[in-house]
Amino acid sequence: MGNELNQERQGGSSLVVGLDAGGTRTRAVLATAADGRPLGEGAAGPGNALTVPVPQLTEHLAEAVGQAVPESVRDRVVAVAGGFAGATDAVADEPGRRHALAALTAALRRLGIDAGPPVISSDIEAAFASAPGAPADGLALVAGTGAVAMRITDRRGTATVDGDGWLLGDDGSGFWIGRAAVRAALRMADGRGAPTVLAELVGRELGVPGDVLPGGASGGAGGAVRRLSPDVVQGGAEGASREARREAVPPASGPAAAGGQPAGPARTGAAGTGSPVDRRPLPPHDDTPWSRLHREAYRRHLLPAVMAEPPIRLARLAPLVVEAAGDAVALAILDEAADQLTEAVRALGPRPGERVVTTGGLLGPGGPLTPRLEARLQALGLPLDWVPDGRRGAVALARLAHQGRT
Repeated sequence: MGNELNQERQGGSSLVVGLDAGGTRTRAVLATAADGRPLGEGAAGPGNALTVPVPQLTEHLAEAVGQAVPESVRDRVVAVAGGFAGATDAVADEPGRRHALAALTAALRRLGIDAGPPVISSDIEAAFASAPGAPADGLALVAGTGAVAMRITDRRGTATVDGDGWLLGDDGSGFWIGRAAVRAALRMADGRGAPTVLAELVGRELGVPGDVLPGGASGGAGGAVRRLSPDVVQGGAEGASREARREAVPPASGPAAAGGQPAGPARTGAAGTGSPVDRRPLPPHDDTPWSRLHREAYRRHLLPAVMAEPPIRLARLAPLVVEAAGDAVALAILDEAADQLTEAVRALGPRPGERVVTTGGLLGPGGPLTPRLEARLQALGLPLDWVPDGRRGAVALARLAHQGRT
């Protein structure tokens, strides 16, 4: 970008700035107003307009924009747009929007950039505009640490599904997957859940002593789980593997299988009666090297380790579920996560052929939920576009603002 920027310094053409201000960092891009060609980049700290105080947000924005825009060309910036976590362009007096506007206006003034009122949008709206052709209407789906789906109309979010945070929602997110992994480990330990390698993986990640992990007492880490893996245990007409999937996560309230079909009756028992006592017994833990004594010790170590950190930190355990994807319980968790995301999209009332723009670490190229979600949404006639973040969309919104002013 350096040579192109040197040429632009001599050329005198108009420039725009786009910002993607997320929960962990703020990124700025300097681009040409004519074609959106990137010329410079900058990065700084978190940019959530609701959780970062305005003075600190101002500092982060000034740092990111200052890195992206050399002082020698700041007088040629004609428009600035920012996509902010915690803000939206749908409601003028929304608190996140007010904070973002105040902080960005102050940051631009400090840098000597006079480009008119900045455009404020949500990070989801900016990510949607990052898709090819900078679309104005369609559906956006974000699945990273959290999860949210949004209908975009005329470049503004008009309907939102989930995004309700770790306590109340974010179903199918990295946090949700990580919490499901811990729940599966605890359920195996207390005897309610199916055997799963997640008990060992989660325990090791959270510092549980090796001698109380599954198989630890017999000298082979993970031995108990391998002996009673749902893929190899025999028993029952339906097989233990299917029962392990039933026990892995709570019943889905939405689509329950690939293709996004509506969920059937709650998966509460082999006979479908809905009574817990009708469930077939799981493979007996008492016959494994993981004794009741060691399982109790496992729980005593695991629970304090989980409680010692902010709940959202459970998202860091999501990769363990991907690592254990050959395990029936782990597979069930990933399938249920994809079901939850599909349900969020379905709740927006999509029309066949309507574009769904996705972003977030769970849905990118090679993402653990990408093939599952693609299969479900394709069955609904919904094509997917993936974007890495909202920077390109923010540039597009800045260019559109400039065009509307000239």
